[in-house]
Formats: sequence, structure tokens, C-alpha cells
Amino acid sequence: MNPEAKVPPSPVPAPVVATGGHANSVDRIMAVAYELFSRRGVRDVGVNELIERSGVAKATFYRQFPSKDSLVLAFLERRDRQWTVDAIVSEARRRGSTPADQLLAIFDVFGDWFLREDFEACSFINVLLEMGPAHPLGQASIDYLAKIRGHVQALAEEAGLQRPEEFARSWHILMKGSIISATEGDMQAAKRAQQMAGWLIEHHRG
Repeated sequence: MNPEAKVPPSPVPAPVVATGGHANSVDRIMAVAYELFSRRGVRDVGVNELIERSGVAKATFYRQFPSKDSLVLAFLERRDRQWTVDAIVSEARRRGSTPADQLLAIFDVFGDWFLREDFEACSFINVLLEMGPAHPLGQASIDYLAKIRGHVQALAEEAGLQRPEEFARSWHILMKGSIISATEGDMQAAKRAQQMAGWLIEHHRG
């Protein structure tokens, strides 16, 4: 990993201090939900805790989010924007000078992320495992994971790699596997995955 590369900001926002006013109630609820869901998953976080931490009335909460599931869906959408696009893909594109380098840089970004004290793994994987693929939240997580593969496939196409869709699926296995390994405590998981990623790129150059 490049020691001069900028470590991307954590996609988890700082804890929210609730303030008065109705106009920003959605922002307060979303900030609290993002923090809690990304760190603890979905099942462990109850509506009462969300309401208490965000400092809104119960009626206000349910007016904005009729159910906990609707709030989780909004969280997953924000997670895609802040984690997938801003913290991972955009930063990898910034670090790499060519599409192939940008693909490999994904694991440089991961390596920095894995070392953070606030490393919180992948919420899409977590929610999928918690809820199962048949649940609407599990299906939404599958859809967002597919969007990640789409970003990888786009880079593969830019790099002129053969069979880019197949490449993206194999590459995504390395991404997901390294996240799980880092969660287990393997701080070299990104470097190991990056080595295998280089071999994968060479395999698809032909």
C-alpha cells in the first residue's frame, strides 16, 4: 500500500447530538440509524433506541419512516452512496493511474479501512446474512452487492479485460472474502487479496 495515499474518511458518521426542530428530523434519524445499523446490524437495533438516540417524537419517527424496514432500506441506499461510491470506488479511482491500477487500488483502500478502529465490515453482507435472501432487506442487499460488481465490471471494461462480467464476479469474491477475513482479525487480508487480484487480472488479459 502506498504510504503517501490519503486514508479515506470513515463512511460511518460521528454520533449525533439531537437538536430541536422538525426540519432536520429525517437527517437526525438517518444519522443515528447509519451509525447503529452499520456497527451492530439490523436485528439488534430497536425502534425505541432509534427514537431515543435521534431525539424525535415517536409520531415524528413513524411519519417519516412507517416501519423499521423502511428505515433500513434508506440506510442501505445511503450506505451505497457513502461507502461503495464515495469511500471505496471514488478513492480507488483517485489512487490508480490506469483502470487496472484502480482495480488493484480497491485493496489498498480496503487495507487502510481494515486498520481503522471504526472498521465495521460490509453492511450489505451483514444484512443479507441476518435477514436471508428471501426477505426484502436481504434482496435489497443482494441488489446493492450487484451494484458493486457493476462498478468493478466497468473498470474491467475500461481496462480491456476479457469476459468482464465473469471477472467482476470473481473479483467480488476477493473483495467479500477479504472483508470477512479482516473481521476475523487478519490485518493482511487486503494484501493477500490484492496478490490474487493481480493474478486474476492477468488471467483475463488474454
